Amino acid sequence: MKFKVIYIYIIFIIAAVSILIFVISSGNTQVTEINPKSPMPEDAIHKGIQNPTSPPPSKDNVSESFRQELSGLKEAVENNPNDTAALKSYADLLAASHKPQESIALYERILKKNPKRIDILFSLSQIYFNSGDFDKAEEATNKILHYDKNNIQALYNLGAIAASSGKSDKARLIWNKLIKEYPNSDLTTTTKESLNNLK
Repeated sequence: MKFKVIYIYIIFIIAAVSILIFVISSGNTQVTEINPKSPMPEDAIHKGIQNPTSPPPSKDNVSESFRQELSGLKEAVENNPNDTAALKSYADLLAASHKPQESIALYERILKKNPKRIDILFSLSQIYFNSGDFDKAEEATNKILHYDKNNIQALYNLGAIAASSGKSDKARLIWNKLIKEYPNSDLTTTTKESLNNLK
């Protein structure tokens, strides 16, 4: 299953490199480097949404198909509030359409049913990170590591949260540990680059 980027509207620069630290779907993750001025991905989540430099979605700049999909998912959630797949899809779309508080409420509903949903914890951490709430982003990431202590993506993200919080020494410790303990990880190269970019 090909994964979708949920929300890519962040501009945090670490030595001229913009990093989106979370890409989530169905329990798998990867790191994607993003240029904030690059065009929006052409996927089901972002179709119909304007570029990050454009105004937030409104009835004037969101496609009819996107509005229909959002409306359909809202109705599905209202008709069956226990359908966590519909809840997640609806929350993902709300997050992509600049409605983080509404999406957080839905993700929290899913976690009440299953607090070990790592994919949902990644989504929450991403939203908090994007909004600059690094404490809550770290809290969600630590929960991931509580349930899966060897989650390399979460370890990397913890370092990125520290770096973005201005805690370079903490980020350096986390990333050096990741490189030492997981030298053959797909994230090793990215982690080394991130370390080189720390000031």
